[in-house]
Amino acid sequence: MKIHEYQAKDILARYGVPIQPGRVAYTPDEAEAIARELGGPVVIKAQVYVGGRGKAGGIQFGDTPEQARAAAAKVLGMDIKGLTVEKVLVVSKINIQEEYYLGIVLDRKSQAPIVMVSKEGGIDIEEVAAKTPEKIIKQPIDMRWGLRPFEARDILARARLPHQVIGKGGAILTALAKAFIESDASLAEINPLVLTSEGQVQAADAKILIDDNGLFRQKEYASWAESEESNPLEYEARQEGLTYVKLDGNVGIIGNGAGLVMTTLDMVARVGGKPANFLDIGGGAKAEVMYKALSFVARDPQVRGILVNIFGGITRGEEVAKGVIMAQAELPKGMPIVVRLSGTGAEEGKALLKDAGLDWGKDMREAAQKIVAAIG
Repeated sequence: MKIHEYQAKDILARYGVPIQPGRVAYTPDEAEAIARELGGPVVIKAQVYVGGRGKAGGIQFGDTPEQARAAAAKVLGMDIKGLTVEKVLVVSKINIQEEYYLGIVLDRKSQAPIVMVSKEGGIDIEEVAAKTPEKIIKQPIDMRWGLRPFEARDILARARLPHQVIGKGGAILTALAKAFIESDASLAEINPLVLTSEGQVQAADAKILIDDNGLFRQKEYASWAESEESNPLEYEARQEGLTYVKLDGNVGIIGNGAGLVMTTLDMVARVGGKPANFLDIGGGAKAEVMYKALSFVARDPQVRGILVNIFGGITRGEEVAKGVIMAQAELPKGMPIVVRLSGTGAEEGKALLKDAGLDWGKDMREAAQKIVAAIG
């Protein structure tokens, strides 16, 4: 789940990371009032779920409250990479002397969070990563201990950050790692971490992605979800408790178990189809869950047919069949459905499907071939 910069900074502030004072404004008048409270030059920053805001004009400056109002009026309503700016963060302007990058991301190879630090921070960090990756120092975090302060300072030293930054920056990196772990994040970064002309070290920008699988523990952060954060269907699916990802094809896919669903996507592609989604109903799903999943997938106007692939264990085949039959009346007229059932209750389920005039495949390949052929 994506969150906004102001929310990421709020999380970091709870762990002691220094940030600029400021608040969110939804109108130019509110931006002017916040600038007046802050009592000095301010930065107006668009709050949207995409990067590159600065290059798109989504970051403006105001030396006076009146200028802040004009800047906010310019940014609010702006379209940035297809997203409309509905709110801005108004923060005190700081005198930046140098910029650095701190980040933590889950690394599949080491099977651990990995810290990334670079002396070359700011808007061109992607270019640094692509052209001069040796400038980014990386180190896995041992999850038995977390990132310890002496390790954080050592990483910053190896990244050749100035000595006056290492002490304060080490504490900030340690806090970033703690926030990453305790918030169930998949990514947490401060870009840039800045050294100001006054010798202060603070987070001038922040980005955090929360792992959807950890949201049941992160009730507060889960409540921050917004429809613009993802495809509207993905947002609605999350509200309904469905594990759903929107893709760009026309074959709806429903299965039980992430591995099985992923394999089904591959099989559909292999026989010439294009998957429209990933939807995992999980284990032990009853007829009502299958009914809801089918009705939901069919709401995507791109879907022209649906493939249901179930391996029965604690999920029973006859329950799946009942759910498919229940959903028929809710689906667009003539939309083909092909079901593949294997395991517990598969024969009973196939008998129910046959009575309802529904098709099934003897195995996953045949089922995929049938649904692709059915939608032409």
